[in-house]
Amino acid sequence: MNDTRTNTPDGGGFFEQLGDFFRRNVHWFLVTGFALLLLQDVFGTHGVLAMRRSEKEAQEIQRNIKLLDDENQQLQEKVKSLKSDPSAIEKIAREENRLARPGEYIFEVQPRSSDAAHPAPQPPLNPPNKP
Repeated sequence: MNDTRTNTPDGGGFFEQLGDFFRRNVHWFLVTGFALLLLQDVFGTHGVLAMRRSEKEAQEIQRNIKLLDDENQQLQEKVKSLKSDPSAIEKIAREENRLARPGEYIFEVQPRSSDAAHPAPQPPLNPPNKP
């Protein structure tokens, strides 16, 4: 009998067995490889989940940019009014620096600390009947 699977000194038997093993299991190797690629595409560093996370971060950054643009526009308008509108300059001088025109007096009224911390008690809605 001539057996082609016998071990030969040149190692041909091992490679024949290895080739047979791969031919018998090629289907499982392909399925396993496909499953690993699918897992990488979903959970990998550049996968679907990472892409969704990046999209959410990009949307948040776009919202922040919009808010900053709006704030910048308001500040530019304020600067423009301060450069050209004397009443705006006067308003800032009066409110922030507490400046007054000649002959004017500034009175500051501070709330009492007890009033702010402890408001006056309210009378009951239905007073108790006294006998």
